[in-house]
Amino acid sequence: MHVSVVLFTADLRLYDHPPLRAALETADAVVPLFVRDRAIEAAGFAAPNRRAFLDDCLADLDASLRERGGRLVVRSGDLAEEVCRVVTEADADEVHMSAGYSGFAARREERLRSALEPAGRRLFVHDAVTAAVPPGTVTPAASDHFAVFTPYYRRWAQVPLRPAAGAPRRVPVPGEVGGERLPAHGGTGGTSPALPPGGESRARAQVAAYWRRGLEAYDSLRDDLAADATSRLSAHLHFGTLSPVELVHRARRHGGAGAEAFVRQLAWRDFDRQLLAARPESAHRDYRTRHDRWRTERTAAGDIDAWREGRTGYPVVDAAMRQLRAEGWMHNRARLLTACFLTKTLYVDWRIGAAHFLHWLVDGDLADNQLNWQWMAGTGTDTRPNRVLNPVTQGRKYDPEGVYVRRWLPELAEVEGPLAHEPWRLPGRERAALDYPDPIVTLAEGLDRFRRARGRQP
Repeated sequence: MHVSVVLFTADLRLYDHPPLRAALETADAVVPLFVRDRAIEAAGFAAPNRRAFLDDCLADLDASLRERGGRLVVRSGDLAEEVCRVVTEADADEVHMSAGYSGFAARREERLRSALEPAGRRLFVHDAVTAAVPPGTVTPAASDHFAVFTPYYRRWAQVPLRPAAGAPRRVPVPGEVGGERLPAHGGTGGTSPALPPGGESRARAQVAAYWRRGLEAYDSLRDDLAADATSRLSAHLHFGTLSPVELVHRARRHGGAGAEAFVRQLAWRDFDRQLLAARPESAHRDYRTRHDRWRTERTAAGDIDAWREGRTGYPVVDAAMRQLRAEGWMHNRARLLTACFLTKTLYVDWRIGAAHFLHWLVDGDLADNQLNWQWMAGTGTDTRPNRVLNPVTQGRKYDPEGVYVRRWLPELAEVEGPLAHEPWRLPGRERAALDYPDPIVTLAEGLDRFRRARGRQP
């Protein structure tokens, strides 16, 4: 009997899954395998929110496989060693998996191939599974990757995408391969209290609901903090419970300004992947150094703690940081504001902020998180590296009545209208009655420090 192993990584779905489909086309049976890689644990990426969401995804994937006559095999340990053990137990001829685009993913693939090939087993790595347009598909004439989004997007939009496939009807699995028992949801401590559940079934229901009620308004409302009108599909894209290829096809069929803006955001996701694939070191080093002498935990501990806890005295920043802890998610506009405040107003190393986000974000994605932090810190691909977002004016623009601020800062619940963005302007007695801190730095002081650090006069 011809058996193949399908190694699931960041592609925890059955719909539009090229590795699974390819294995089913040639094999009599497949082993759907997920390995809890101890290297991810050792690197600190298995944060509680993502671990809990992952447990949901694995349970949902197992249930969907069982509906089709199969099951999910879960192992823990060294990924290459566990895959080889399963290959031996199932007497499998080949392993199918999705391509990854980080330095870690490249090393994982190399180790796995080196472990399988001496035993005569083949490894097939499938592209366009976790990205709509994989890194290297479009490149400029003078480089191996695009460093500016707009020309990248023009080329990206012209690439013919492969067709999206449905889920298989049957997934026959050999019975002799055993695995671990799947944990129930909520078994992980330290998670955000309002963390959403994971899994492909929920992801597809969420897409259907958003297509009916939210997509058409996406272009006009996606930056509106109070409206909360984004799709909130980022965690599902991170874990691969949704296919980016399928989402692009569906959005284009839907049409309209909202769908076009939505597709553009998926292109940004691919843009970050091609940056990380070309420059893996940008996960922890400046893509373009400005020779910053950042403040660190040693020199700015109090300011960093205030930022993490949502006690900076700038309401829109604090509201966003409270949302992050409560939901394991943050509105995209708020991510820009909080990152700018830490790096440009407090002049704190972007890596400190990126690490805090990766600890809490259920969609904590290495490419998106690190490259977007660098974009805002001015060490990435932003063509205006010294831009500064004023939290007061940005709050008034994207939360004009203070609804978002009051949602997350109960201390300001009684402050009406846009004054919620500047509580220090309240009359003395009203201001004194608030259990809310004064700003930890004035915006003028922060701007002056940043400009001096970057070698510019105020």
